[in-house]
Amino acid sequence: MRAHPMVGDSLIAVTLALFDLLLLVGDAVEDEPPLPAWYVTLPLGIAIVTPLVFRRKYPLTAAYLVLLVGVPHSVLKLGVASFLGGAIMVYTVVVYAGRRRGALYLVATFVVSGVQLMLDTPNDLPAEALMLGLTLAFCWVLGEFVGARRAYHAEVEARLHLLETERDQATRLAVGEERGRIARELHDVVAHAVSVMVVQADGASYAIRSNPELAERAVRTISETGREALAELRRLLDVLRNDHAQGEPRVPQPGADSLAELADRVRAAGVPVRLDLEGSLTGLPAGVSLGVYRIVQESLTNTLKHAGRGARAEVRIRQDGEVVDVEVTDDGGGRSPALIPATGPMPGGNGLIGMRERAHVFGGSLEVGPRPGGGWRVHATLPVRLAP
Repeated sequence: MRAHPMVGDSLIAVTLALFDLLLLVGDAVEDEPPLPAWYVTLPLGIAIVTPLVFRRKYPLTAAYLVLLVGVPHSVLKLGVASFLGGAIMVYTVVVYAGRRRGALYLVATFVVSGVQLMLDTPNDLPAEALMLGLTLAFCWVLGEFVGARRAYHAEVEARLHLLETERDQATRLAVGEERGRIARELHDVVAHAVSVMVVQADGASYAIRSNPELAERAVRTISETGREALAELRRLLDVLRNDHAQGEPRVPQPGADSLAELADRVRAAGVPVRLDLEGSLTGLPAGVSLGVYRIVQESLTNTLKHAGRGARAEVRIRQDGEVVDVEVTDDGGGRSPALIPATGPMPGGNGLIGMRERAHVFGGSLEVGPRPGGGWRVHATLPVRLAP
C-alpha cells in the first residue's frame, strides 16, 4: 500500500464494486424490489467507486464526487458503496486535506445521509442515525490518528534532514578552519627554510675562497633545506583554500623536540603521562615534526576532557626507517574494541577532524577508536621524508 498506493485503492474500489454486484444479483433473483435498467446501474456503480482510486492524489475532488454520485446511487438502492465510500472519504479528507476541510466534508456527508435516511426509513431513523454517526465518528478519529502520525513523521524527517545539513556544514567549516591553520603553520615552515637558505648562501659567498670546505657544507645545507621547503610548499598548496587570519602574529612552531614540555604541562593538569621515544626525532622535516606534535597535543587534550578522573595516558613515538609511528593511549572512556579508520566517517568533534586532515596532508594515516577493555587509542603514521 505504501509503495503503490493506487494499486491498493484500486483493490478497495474493485472490492466495493463486486460487493454491490453480489447484492444486486441477490435482489435480481428475488426480483424485489425491481432493479433499474443496466445502463443506469452500471455507470452509477462505476462512478461511485472510481474516485476511490484517486483519493490520495486528489482527496477533495474525489470526496465530493463520491458525495454527489452517492445521492442517486443511494436513492436507487444500488448497494452499500455510497455509504462505505463516503465513510472512506471522511477519513481521506482528514488525513490528506486537513482537519478544517475534513470537518466541512463530515458535516456535508452527515446532512446528505441524514436527509436520505429521513426519506427512506423514517420509522428506523434514530437507530439508522446512530449507526451513521458512530461510523462517521470512527472514520474521523481514525483519520485524526493517522494524520497526526503522518505529520509527526514528516516533522521528524525534516528535523533529521536539518540536523544532517547542519552537521555537514559544521564539518566542512571545521575542515576549512583546520586546513587554514595547517596552511599558516606550513607557511612558517617554508619561511624558516628560506631564511636558512639565505643565511647559508651569504655565508657560502664569504667562505668560498677562504674556506671552500665550509662553503661546500653551506651549499649542501641549502640544497637539503630547499628540497624540504619545496615539498612543504606543495603540501601548502594542497590544503590552502582561502585567505585566513591575515595579520596574525607569527610565533615559532613547536615540533617533536617539544613533546617533553607538552607531557609536563599535561602532568601538571592532573593526568599522568608516560612518554616513550624510540629513535632520534631531531632529523624530521619541520612539517612532519609539527604534525607529530599537534596529533599528540590533540590526543592528550581529549584525554584531559573526556577520560575522567584517575586516567593515565601513554605516548609512544617510534621512527622506523622512513615512517614515524605515533600512538597515544589512555585507560578511561572507551569500551568498544572496534577501531575507526581515518578514511571513513569519524566520531567526535573538530579535533579528530583536524588530526585526520593533518595526517593526510603528509601522506600518512590515522586510526581513532576505543581500546579493548576500556580507554581510547589514537594511532598515526607519518612518512619521514616528504615526496619531492
